[in-house]
Amino acid sequence: MIELSKTYDFKVHEQDIYKDCCDKGYFKPKPSGKGTYTIVIPPPNITEVLHLGHALNNTIQDVIIRWRRMQGYATLWLPGTDHAGIATQTMVCKDLAKDGTCKEEIGREKFLECLWNWNEKKGGTIIQQLKEIGCSADWERLRFTMDDMLSKAVRETFVRLYEEGLIYKGEYIINWCPSCKTALADEEVEHQDMKGSLWYIKYPFENEDGGITVATTRPETMLGDTAVAVNPNDPRYQGIIGKNLILPIMNRKIPIIADEIVDLEFGTGLVKVTPAHDPNDFEIAKRHDLEFINILNPDGTMNENAGECAGMDRYECREKVIKLLEEKGLLEKIEPHDYTAGHCYRCHTIIEPYLSKQWFVKMKPLAEPAKAVVKRGLVKFYPKRWEGVYQNWLENIHDWCISRQIWWGHQIPVWWCSDCREYIVSRDDIESCPTCGATDIKREEDVLDTWFSSWLWPFSTLGWPDDTKDLEQFYPTDTLVTAAEIIFFWVARMIMAGLHFMGEIPFKDVFIHGTVRDDIGRKMSKSLGNGIDPLVIIEKFGTDALRFTLIVQAAQGQDLFLSEKSFEQGRNFTNKIWNASRLIFSKIDRTYTYQEIQDVTPENLVDKWLLSRLNNVIDTVTDSLEKFRLNDALFGLYHFFWHEFCDWALECYKIPLEQNDTNTQKIVLHVYEKILRMMQPIVPFISDTLWQKLHENFIKGLPTKDLVVAPWVEMNERYTDDESEKYFNLIQNIISALRKERNEWNIPPGKKIGIGFVLHNSAIEEPIRSNFDIIKLLSTSEKIEFFEKRPDDGITCYVDRDIEAYMKLKGSIDIDEERKRLEAEIEKTDFLIDKIEKKLANKNFINKAPDDIVEKEKEKARFTHGKLE
Repeated sequence: MIELSKTYDFKVHEQDIYKDCCDKGYFKPKPSGKGTYTIVIPPPNITEVLHLGHALNNTIQDVIIRWRRMQGYATLWLPGTDHAGIATQTMVCKDLAKDGTCKEEIGREKFLECLWNWNEKKGGTIIQQLKEIGCSADWERLRFTMDDMLSKAVRETFVRLYEEGLIYKGEYIINWCPSCKTALADEEVEHQDMKGSLWYIKYPFENEDGGITVATTRPETMLGDTAVAVNPNDPRYQGIIGKNLILPIMNRKIPIIADEIVDLEFGTGLVKVTPAHDPNDFEIAKRHDLEFINILNPDGTMNENAGECAGMDRYECREKVIKLLEEKGLLEKIEPHDYTAGHCYRCHTIIEPYLSKQWFVKMKPLAEPAKAVVKRGLVKFYPKRWEGVYQNWLENIHDWCISRQIWWGHQIPVWWCSDCREYIVSRDDIESCPTCGATDIKREEDVLDTWFSSWLWPFSTLGWPDDTKDLEQFYPTDTLVTAAEIIFFWVARMIMAGLHFMGEIPFKDVFIHGTVRDDIGRKMSKSLGNGIDPLVIIEKFGTDALRFTLIVQAAQGQDLFLSEKSFEQGRNFTNKIWNASRLIFSKIDRTYTYQEIQDVTPENLVDKWLLSRLNNVIDTVTDSLEKFRLNDALFGLYHFFWHEFCDWALECYKIPLEQNDTNTQKIVLHVYEKILRMMQPIVPFISDTLWQKLHENFIKGLPTKDLVVAPWVEMNERYTDDESEKYFNLIQNIISALRKERNEWNIPPGKKIGIGFVLHNSAIEEPIRSNFDIIKLLSTSEKIEFFEKRPDDGITCYVDRDIEAYMKLKGSIDIDEERKRLEAEIEKTDFLIDKIEKKLANKNFINKAPDDIVEKEKEKARFTHGKLE
């Protein structure tokens, strides 16, 4: 026997256990005849610190990888971080600004030095924090998207796609962030509903009186208009097609053209055409051979093409344009108008459609195979509904703008030869043109979109394009765990890249988890100030408590609603594990061999029921984990441990354990060690702590000293016993009913009572009779009798088709006193009901009281009626 401390001090055990596992190399893949199981971490940005979203995502991955490790797979959970081009550059620029300088002033080479220094200092922060939550990743394989190995993969990818005609440079309307001063892909634009206005502006005819009126949500862009368009089917404007207008403010001649893209219902049915600042206008301009006039500088100010508005901020320019139109009598009216505006996903600035030369990837040829593998079930989404979202995006995919006008990232491997007037795309840096030998060559200054390195993650991290042992052994990977918002950014692109460059899917399963929200449903964010720091939770409640709470709430595909108080549930669970273990360890008086506790023999109904229920929970937990229903796995284990093992089995075993019954001890250890094994993936620290106590004190020859590498539990079919479960469930129901009735009759806890049964099925007599001791113990009864019919002094407690159970009150309570108490309680309840119903019948109260107050009174009425019944 050993005595555990009264309470579980997680701070004493967690760090030591984690360090010990790392030192022993348990998180590295070990050779296995069962095969490999691989997960690549969604690489967090080096700018980030751990938040609950990271904690949820990585705890889910860790549960899966720990479970698969126990199943005997050679598991690789490959960690890494993303260089986060725009975000990291922005952070370093802010630091430079504090020192009174900027990247342009210090130059590209010095700025990149600053970035690498910043990465050196800050880059490992989130990795260290992931270790704090117990992530069992192979840290020796830690990758970074700017590592030499991954940079080689990025360059190889660009060159191959260029050689295949899938990468090109072209001038198109792109999404431009004036704050970050870079292009963005369509998926990097967050669309938000806005309150705005619709301005109705008069455009005069050239050389004749009158004019037309157009409506616009962006009056400042009219400075770049090169036409006004009308739908050719609009009968209102057939006579003006082909006429010229004078563009207000700029006094430039522009034509009226006909194009079917014009919406007859919007505004006046006439639309201004600004080809350099609107994607639809861009297409119109190409069809009608219009001029493209760019009026914006990269920082969102107006350029020289904006006339007297040059140098103004875009919104300052808007006010100036409106004022000028009013002065000229050309502003007809202004109406409120709701619209949707794109915002930069990094800095949340409103983006500008902007004509620019950029590098693009042709996506449709890559999308078709990616659609097919999901349709064929080769890649499965959990929950399945995300497959539809994925397929819909691929059906409507656009070419991917991959160039970014920043300095931090993979510089595009393209050079321009001034003599040949051609681009040179090369896997290696060059100093002269391979065609003409000229040295007057200039490298493309733009870098590649961060996602261009991330979409290669499942194979670049394993050594591609080289034929490495890791690539051969661990690709394709098995499972991807991620959030819904990067299905387009990352998941779909990884599938495309895997199929195109490796000829195989990058993973078989995609588990999409929910979003972490606060307890009133708001997404946690810095701006709202409603975030919860996982490290604060760990400090207060422990890592296991954090992990338990996240997993128990992580129903597949559903959002989590959390407050700091939520994590008390996890703490309570670890305390329950510890207290149950204290009891068990204090009652086992000898050491057994592992074989002895494996080959146990059930001797009574409790033994048979418990071992059968153990089989059931092993099946439930394993099946739920296979289906990525992690919260179902945890709930099944939680219910079995707390409510069946602790509340029933250990209570039933109280006397035999006190008597040092050998068979009972072996059965308790048999079940207990399997519970610990099932707990390990979710609450690894307390379970490993207790497993080591088992190893040192009670069970010789356990499969391993450290639980993290113990084998997963398996069902033993010879213990499945449906009949014993049925009979013990009946006894549970009877005991629960007796306890409830005792409570309602205010019978003191220590007062023993008589009980009786009327049987309608003779088959249950023996299970009932042979478990009298348990029924007496757990219902605090002293005498049990069988009757032909209900005894005169019996209170009905439980009835089903096989049995009726009665509690005999005579001698247990003072019947007359209890009757008086109940009558007084009924009278008090009747008075309360009458008072509530009068209030609810009062029309003044119903009409004037707040809805929530009225609802509370109605709920009070329902509760009080129920109490009376």
